[in-house]
Amino acid sequence: MAMMRLRREDPRVVGSFRLHRRLGAGGMGVVYLGSDRRGQRVALKVIRPDLAEDQEFRSRFAREVSAARRIRGGCTARLVAADLDAERPWFATQYVPGPSLHDKVAEEGPMAAADVAAVGAALSEGLVAVHEAGVVHRDLKPSNILLSPKGPRIIDFGIAWATGASTLTHVGTAVGSPGFLAPEQVRGAAVTPATDVFALGATLAYAATSDSPFGHGSSEVMLYRVVHEEPQLHGVPDALAPLVRACLAKDPEERPSTLQLSLRLKEIAAREAQGMTDVRPPAQRNDPDRPTGRLAEQYAEQPTQRRPQGTPPPRTGGTNGGGSRPAPSGSRPTPSRNTGRSGSRPAPRSGTGRQGPRTTGTGRRPANPRLLRQRLFVFVVVTLLVALGIAVAQGCQGPARGLDDDGGRQAVHVLGQERPSSSSAPTGGTWGERYRGVAGTDG
Repeated sequence: MAMMRLRREDPRVVGSFRLHRRLGAGGMGVVYLGSDRRGQRVALKVIRPDLAEDQEFRSRFAREVSAARRIRGGCTARLVAADLDAERPWFATQYVPGPSLHDKVAEEGPMAAADVAAVGAALSEGLVAVHEAGVVHRDLKPSNILLSPKGPRIIDFGIAWATGASTLTHVGTAVGSPGFLAPEQVRGAAVTPATDVFALGATLAYAATSDSPFGHGSSEVMLYRVVHEEPQLHGVPDALAPLVRACLAKDPEERPSTLQLSLRLKEIAAREAQGMTDVRPPAQRNDPDRPTGRLAEQYAEQPTQRRPQGTPPPRTGGTNGGGSRPAPSGSRPTPSRNTGRSGSRPAPRSGTGRQGPRTTGTGRRPANPRLLRQRLFVFVVVTLLVALGIAVAQGCQGPARGLDDDGGRQAVHVLGQERPSSSSAPTGGTWGERYRGVAGTDG
């Protein structure tokens, strides 16, 4: 609600409340923002001087204030104080921060079906409390509904309509009350709780379409449409249209009660909210026939690359561009992560962004070429050392076998000398005797 500075003619103190700003003005009087000694803020309305002089109006005003005191409900602005005997009667209600339903829809456009149903359910509960107190609002419209952080609140209930005051120029009116008045009000018949149900239906239609269900025009044209023409509900969501149409029935007896409205709108709000949460963005299609890895890149490039007939397809390298080597022919493409193939494990992600080690189709890591070369080198060295050791062992055993076979000739041959051994060397005897014979020949 817009606030304006106080004017010179505006009072600064009313009762025990200090006035700070002007909230608006209309057919009954001026609405101010005030506060009490404890700092509690209130919306204080001071009645116009001409109405204050009307004794009939004062009597009706007193009855309405007495009934408003009995209202107990969280969806209404609670009556705080009133002075019926003052020179200019006034009353103060709880100040509700937040925009009106009319301003919100005018600025942001139509509301979603779930939001409209939720607001309607709360307003229906508020009207139940108002009607149980014996009060009929008579002027329920988007500008008389404030959207506070704790939920919608109904203001100006009951007291907003008075004898001699026009219901077409109330505080905050933008669309105009004629589009929200019930047919019995236009005819001058008695008002009942069904009158507020009609106004609630028109209010919900406005919230869903940002327009009056009876269009626009002069007061006479609008009132004629309310009495004789059907409402236009083309933009109302399908979930709400039947219930709104029932509220706008010409006959008050055909309209649902506020309790029925509250229960039905709660069901619609829950269903529509559930439908909104069930909507999910479509998941990526995982086609089992679609290739993955390097084949997926080739598959993606096929629609954009055309080659002459008979030309072999070019070889594609790695995924990193020109620095990668071409894949050898006959090699299997490395499966990408989350391909769904059995035996392959997704590569873990590390904090540096590097990919984990790739695995083969059998689930084992591929051999490291450097490790293979090291193992081959060690194998060759060990083999050469073993062969050299065998050769040395055979060379050391050679002289013994030569002495056993033909004496000193073989021994001399092993030493690289071709001289014949002495004929006087004994051919028999012990090992010592033979060794001495060989030594004698060398001497």
